[in-house]
Amino acid sequence: MYESYWRLTQKPFENCADERFYFPGESHQAALLKLRYAVENRRGAALLTGVAGSGKTLIARMLRSSLGDGFSPFVHVVFPQMPSDQLLWYMAEELDGLGCTSESSSVQQSVRRIEHFLAENGKQGRHAVVVVDEAHLIDDADTLESLRLLMNFQPSGTPGMTLILVGQTSLLPVLERTPQLDERFAVKCLIRTFTEQETADYVSHRLKTAGAVRTIFELEAMPTLHALTQGVARRINRLCDLALLIGFADQRDTIGAEQLEAVSNELVAVAPE
Repeated sequence: MYESYWRLTQKPFENCADERFYFPGESHQAALLKLRYAVENRRGAALLTGVAGSGKTLIARMLRSSLGDGFSPFVHVVFPQMPSDQLLWYMAEELDGLGCTSESSSVQQSVRRIEHFLAENGKQGRHAVVVVDEAHLIDDADTLESLRLLMNFQPSGTPGMTLILVGQTSLLPVLERTPQLDERFAVKCLIRTFTEQETADYVSHRLKTAGAVRTIFELEAMPTLHALTQGVARRINRLCDLALLIGFADQRDTIGAEQLEAVSNELVAVAPE
């Protein structure tokens, strides 16, 4: 709606895991480097946590793009809140791609499928990666235990796959209560929110990626934007997107701190209690 007015080729602040808009913040880059280390050195498991909207899923996608062909298949589980037998069945389906029609396979059958696949995959010189996104939603101890036991598959003396749990920080106390799983993580990554300077650079990066050729957000407005969003990427996206819409409606040349505060106040005013 507002793209042509601001002379943009696309919307710059969509809340989706689009790799083109990835911003290499210090914390995000460090997490990506640690995850690559875990995968490329064939470690059994890694952990990625951060507050909601901090960019965890996008980092998982960037990881997939950065790995060589030898690290396959790459399975991304985005809805893990299911009983352990269903989760194992789903993982077996995604890993071996055999397309079994029955979803009532026993845990034993699914485990055997996974074990067999990892052994054959390893013989071909490949290493599987399984990302379990939204892992903080797993509230079943049996499911967590099943995931831990999968790390025991070491067909060639090393793990046949790297399991990466991705979730909000509420996952951390859960893992503390399951030390037998917690101690399996080769690396743990905690994404922090953007600093004030990173917030400004993030906005600039996304605008340039979307084709911006002139100043849209005033530099003096960046401290206000950071204070209003606390440096959380999803909040920045939402506020900036609405500010662009309101700025278009008001036919403004640029967007300043006053406009950001007005939009933020409106968001708070209409938010459900």
